[in-house]
Amino acid sequence: MVRSAGGHGSDVQWRPLSSPLLPCQGTLSLTFTLKPPSSTTMAGTDSKFPIDLTKLKKVVLDPLKPQLTEEQRADLLHNIQLMRDAIVLFTATGAARGVSGHTGGAYDTVPEVNLLLSIFAGSDKFVPILFDEAGHRVATQYLMSAIEGHIPAEHLLHYREANSKLPGHPELGLTPGIKFSSGRLGHVWPWVNGIALANRDKTVFMLGSDGSQQEGNDAEAARLAVAQGLNVKLIIDDNDVTIAGHPSQYLKGYDIAKTLSGAGLKVLTVQGEDIDAQWAALCEIIAYKGPAAVICKRVMAPGVADIEGTTHGHDVIPVKAAIKYLTARGYPESMATNILNNIKPNAVPYLYVGSSKETGANRVVFGEAVNLVLDKLSKEEAASKVMVIDSDLEGSTGLKVIHQKHPEVFIPSGIMERGNFSAAAGFGFDQNKFGVFSTFSAFLEMVISEVTMARLNFCNVLCHFSHSGVDEMADNTCHFGINSFFADNSLPDMQSWLYFPADAAQMTAVIKRVFFERGVRFVFSTRSKVPYILKEDGTRFFGDDYEFVPGVDEVIVEGSAGYVVSYGDMLYRSWDAVLRCRQEGLDVGLINKPTLNLVDEKAIMKVGSSHFVLVVESLNQKTGLGSKFGTWLLERGLTPRYGYIGTNKEGCGGLTEQIPHQGLDPQSIILKIRQLSQ
Repeated sequence: MVRSAGGHGSDVQWRPLSSPLLPCQGTLSLTFTLKPPSSTTMAGTDSKFPIDLTKLKKVVLDPLKPQLTEEQRADLLHNIQLMRDAIVLFTATGAARGVSGHTGGAYDTVPEVNLLLSIFAGSDKFVPILFDEAGHRVATQYLMSAIEGHIPAEHLLHYREANSKLPGHPELGLTPGIKFSSGRLGHVWPWVNGIALANRDKTVFMLGSDGSQQEGNDAEAARLAVAQGLNVKLIIDDNDVTIAGHPSQYLKGYDIAKTLSGAGLKVLTVQGEDIDAQWAALCEIIAYKGPAAVICKRVMAPGVADIEGTTHGHDVIPVKAAIKYLTARGYPESMATNILNNIKPNAVPYLYVGSSKETGANRVVFGEAVNLVLDKLSKEEAASKVMVIDSDLEGSTGLKVIHQKHPEVFIPSGIMERGNFSAAAGFGFDQNKFGVFSTFSAFLEMVISEVTMARLNFCNVLCHFSHSGVDEMADNTCHFGINSFFADNSLPDMQSWLYFPADAAQMTAVIKRVFFERGVRFVFSTRSKVPYILKEDGTRFFGDDYEFVPGVDEVIVEGSAGYVVSYGDMLYRSWDAVLRCRQEGLDVGLINKPTLNLVDEKAIMKVGSSHFVLVVESLNQKTGLGSKFGTWLLERGLTPRYGYIGTNKEGCGGLTEQIPHQGLDPQSIILKIRQLSQ
């Protein structure tokens, strides 16, 4: 089976800039080694950035003058269009190289960005940073890095490419010119309150969105800002589009202006594409002493024909749509095609042994497996017994198929993980009812207190956390789902169950077995597809005769030299490494541990009595199975040579490159096996 295992991105070196942007804040710049062109016309990422950013006009605005002059308006509109064109072009390279990305949000907010830049240019009364609580609008931050000279404009053509230092969310200290890390959606405002407390003599701005404002910690931030009279000014892009749909449809009653005004902020609402109205409103909230907001109403990606007003605008613009847009804007068609049609997905082939050519998406199979359970119930019984709640990620976490086939159990909801989890738990407060909750694994860290509340009330909740580990995580470090063991936070006298199936067949078996068990159960899957685990005779390990038993570790192969213990997406990689070692005469065994947090006494005695034990996982090396398994061995008087490998450093961006970057590819596993076997 040929599968991508790694790749290379831009070759960059780092040097410090001599003049920091703010006191005590350094930044970085890139030193590039550019290849000489092979011809006068360069293609793909070798091209010169064809949109001339030096044509941007300097605009200085005074908030005491709320009316734009004809010249100011013309220059602003010129800059807005130029920057929007640039964003469409370079974000489309993410679509071309298959790493996805986000176009619409960054495209939307260009007018407000230009107004803020014009304010910063004329006064030192403002903290000159474009704080943004929507990290997927990172294209704005990268464009500003190029405009300010921190990176060459050509480097934008490496958007989200592995090792380019241009990942899917802004990371302070990684990319030159980036002035803050956005973290996860909706996490910036409380932190910006602290910036305002540290700079009471200045005004602090934050860009928000109708999606990010759904997060509950924004409500807490609003109360603090009002109580302390903080000079925080929000500019909210209200385009009625998030990943799964339109808030006006799935979250009826949600109104940003009413929410913020109810908290005590001064709130103005304008049409976001009316630059005069937006400027006048901005001047008004700047003059207001205390927290205030401008709500900018607009359709998503205005003027981009193929994605305007649709959920597709939230993601990356397709290559064909970008070419169509730029051509309609008057650029030669060859300008975009020469770049975008010559960028291809990067892949380094690797022939895995021990697993199938066929792959399955466990995050989707979760939903399909739930349907298999629900199919056995009448619609009335299912609606009475089961409730499945979404957090605007149904297409990403497998819930969409449940929504489509069993709408009687499905609750669409917003970006409100804490509240949604607790709603699922509350539904499962009755011992004969069962709540189902799902989101990204990175967001598990947000619901730990709610998990404890569910346990204290003996609730029945089945939790699916997709996008675990690091494989194919172009959004990079802040979206790594690597602290799954945080869920195992009960006291020893109250058990939790953490399950990480190795392939789609095992996922189905796990869900069938545990769906109607009581208590809080956690099931993990990856963003990436995984192959099916094969026995040495070529048949599926988790075949039709397989039955999953919670708490039981599974022997993939016996070994006399030592054992590798693995699970989830690392099992097929470990199996490949083990088989290659066995071919070389090193009789290594492999254990699959699908129940992560329970000790299988029989299995641990087996592996602990061997020469060595190596735990291989894609979770955090500091908090994962490897950090616990050694203790379990010592508690039982077992002292093999011991090692464990997991995610251990900041991501490199890209997709399949993340695994070898962390030293988790088969060759790295083989190297560790050889070291321990000595």
